[in-house]
Amino acid sequence: MATICRPAIAVPENVITMDETLDMARRVYSGSPHLPLALRLITNTGVRKRHIVQPLERTLQHPGFETRNKIYEREAKRRVPPVVQQALANAELTARDVDAIIYVSCTGFMMPSMTAWLINSMGFRSDTRQIPIAQLGCAAGAAAINRAHDFCVAHPQANVLIVACEFCSLCYQPSDGDVGSLLSDGLFGDAVAATVVRGEGGTGVRLQRNAAYLIPDTEDWISYDVKDTGFHFRLDKRVPGTMEPLAPVLREISGQHGWDVQGLDFYIIHAGGPRILDDLCKYLGVAPEEFRFSRSTLTEYGNIASAVVLDSLARMFDENEVTDGARGMIAGFGPGITAEVSLGQWTASAAEFEFEEAFSEVVPA
Repeated sequence: MATICRPAIAVPENVITMDETLDMARRVYSGSPHLPLALRLITNTGVRKRHIVQPLERTLQHPGFETRNKIYEREAKRRVPPVVQQALANAELTARDVDAIIYVSCTGFMMPSMTAWLINSMGFRSDTRQIPIAQLGCAAGAAAINRAHDFCVAHPQANVLIVACEFCSLCYQPSDGDVGSLLSDGLFGDAVAATVVRGEGGTGVRLQRNAAYLIPDTEDWISYDVKDTGFHFRLDKRVPGTMEPLAPVLREISGQHGWDVQGLDFYIIHAGGPRILDDLCKYLGVAPEEFRFSRSTLTEYGNIASAVVLDSLARMFDENEVTDGARGMIAGFGPGITAEVSLGQWTASAAEFEFEEAFSEVVPA
């Protein structure tokens, strides 16, 4: 079965704190009737800081869609390769071992895809499959894991590289003063993440089942208006309530696999906002502490779109407390309203097992 290995994460060097976000909103939108509500909503996100590819004052300017997209391409080509190299090292593979690259992003556009540039510049084989995903928004990280799983089921010895590159700050629109836009200005951050799904071997989550679900007639609840000035984010006020209809879906997917969703050992959940996490805990009957990895991502980086699930997964690796055979769920949510869900069990590589066995013989428990 396919195993998702330790992800690699990088965030830009420019930091904006919660206080700076609130000050910026007061200064830029002082005349907006929505400002008081937006300030309360931003404060309630619990986002302590975010990282952005440009300094704040430059981010607040709008040089035009063409220039912004060139910034996206430049920054992606600068920031993605070292993250990819680290992800390959984490999986104990090289670029030549990779059979497919899934690249997800909803904050910039390139054609040919970034996958072509990576193949040409980083030593991947010319027959590496390219699977760019551009329109699933925040759900794309979990979708990429599921598509990598599907690929490895079809090609059991294959290895799939996943890259999530999100520069949400490049979608800032100074002319948008609605509540959803103001909230997004204080919620979203920038990040690059990568991981490898190995068809054989590796330490991480051995993927066993995946599924998707779309809530009917909600396609306009999270969307982009594409204009001359670029991508204008639209967020319906009904979005925070979507966990009530989605929780039974997650419960059913887990039940179909013979698992009780309340009794899982770990949960890697897209941190769209605190209400999403709080509601999902309530409707699934799961203690808030079980979502600690997702909450940490939200607090330290904000909503980093498709990169959230990879960062949250990396935090579980870093905690280093999950035991072999532990059962868990990975779930991402995005436009549609779409849910992408996978189930898996923690597995250690044969090398780790050999080390642990040898260590236990020297130092008995």
